[in-house]
Amino acid sequence: MPGPGPAADDGPMVYLTCARVAGSAATRSLPAFRIAGRAGRLATLLSAEAAAAAGRRALATVPAYADFVGPVPPRAAAADWLRALPVADKKSYIDAYPLAARCRSGMLPVTGAELDESSGSSGRPYTWVRSTAELEQVRRKLVILVRHLLAGEPDDGRRPIVTINAFSMGAWATGTNVSRALGRLGLLKSTGPEPDKVLSVLGLLGPGYTYLITGYPPFLRSLLEQAGDLSGYRMYGFVGGEGMSEALRGRLERSFRAVYSAYGASDLDIGIAAELPLTVWLRQQAAADPELATALFGSTGRLPMIFQYDPADYYVETAGGELVITVCRAATLSPRIRYNVHDAGGTLSFGRMLGICRDFGLDPLAASHTRSAAPVFRMPLLYVHGRSDSTVSVHGANIYPEDVGQGLAESADADTVAGFLLDLAEDEAGVVRPLVHVETWRRAAAGDPGLTGRLAAAVRARLLASSADFRAAVAEDPRSGQIEVRLHGPGGGPFAASAGQIKRRYVR
Repeated sequence: MPGPGPAADDGPMVYLTCARVAGSAATRSLPAFRIAGRAGRLATLLSAEAAAAAGRRALATVPAYADFVGPVPPRAAAADWLRALPVADKKSYIDAYPLAARCRSGMLPVTGAELDESSGSSGRPYTWVRSTAELEQVRRKLVILVRHLLAGEPDDGRRPIVTINAFSMGAWATGTNVSRALGRLGLLKSTGPEPDKVLSVLGLLGPGYTYLITGYPPFLRSLLEQAGDLSGYRMYGFVGGEGMSEALRGRLERSFRAVYSAYGASDLDIGIAAELPLTVWLRQQAAADPELATALFGSTGRLPMIFQYDPADYYVETAGGELVITVCRAATLSPRIRYNVHDAGGTLSFGRMLGICRDFGLDPLAASHTRSAAPVFRMPLLYVHGRSDSTVSVHGANIYPEDVGQGLAESADADTVAGFLLDLAEDEAGVVRPLVHVETWRRAAAGDPGLTGRLAAAVRARLLASSADFRAAVAEDPRSGQIEVRLHGPGGGPFAASAGQIKRRYVR
């Protein structure tokens, strides 16, 4: 089949087949979504064609993108043609062109679109625009995903569902769209990240429901810290916005029947990929076996979050170890073609994942059912380490917040830790060491003289176990491996600045 060129048509018939079989059909019903899962291989093969069609549409209809690309690449096979397009990001594309110019026809529509904001965790909030048609597709898929997960749990299909949305409400995409989507499942209460309000809903309605509680991972931890005995409640957690350790998941699942995460980005799309029982099981296996992690992800330095995604909606490449994503949906008002949010990660086909696991004597298809009876989707996997620039460097070793968080979570004192901030300290001799600011749940804990040493030892042990660079740095200069921990009470020290932020920041 000829490769894509500059034409403005909607692409070859295979694109329409791809979208119908593995994309649009999935938004209509749970059986159709399962069919899409079985069609994952077909969708993967045709994903590049769908992305190329999206690229052609953008070049023909979006003034900013046509100017950004310049001369159109010559016709070639879909994947090759896409690679000839420049990679866009916030600095090179979003900051360089006005919002309207980045929309189809170069206009901001007065109807049929919605504006929202990013959290501002990158330094300042940005405004994004999406058509109501594309938002409706995202919302429908979110509903189907939740129904799929609950369908694998005993008795949950017969209990009425109450969603308590604890994502930040207001101008931000996640909170608004989660409410509009999951309100279709049953009762909805949008509380925002207010533990007292969430607990008041539970107390008001009682334990006779299946509760879906959504929010950022630290919020669920905070909720349980303030709650009393919730053992009589059937609760599920759905989180996003940042990664979480398996240690944190384990603690949450002492009260929640299951906790699942999703991946998205305000400047790209809000629901790119999701955790499923299979990917949670796979991550736990990789956490326990560094050799398996290396075979799957090429490195044991950081344990990534692992998701599955629909290749009919997203075409995913990697460049320099970072994810480059094209949104394929035709309804997209402000297209994202080969867009890089600077998340480190990669992709893995479903078949390759199966083969690697079986080489290690594992059967993912059978083992994932130990977590849920929900059917397995044969869709490709997306793994995400986190933002590629969220590190501090000590003696040539990059230290990642994920490893620090894992070390704190594995500590015997983990229940005292409300949050952390990674920093650097320099002594009078000019020696630079990692500095971890730790926020405690209770003010009294910040005065515990032995707590700093125990937490520092836990973080150091984790870094030595997970980072070859850190081990090399310590071998060259043992002083660089001396972790300094500074304790702060609730909202104290550097944590006072995060009181009004939607998301936590982990690198100072």
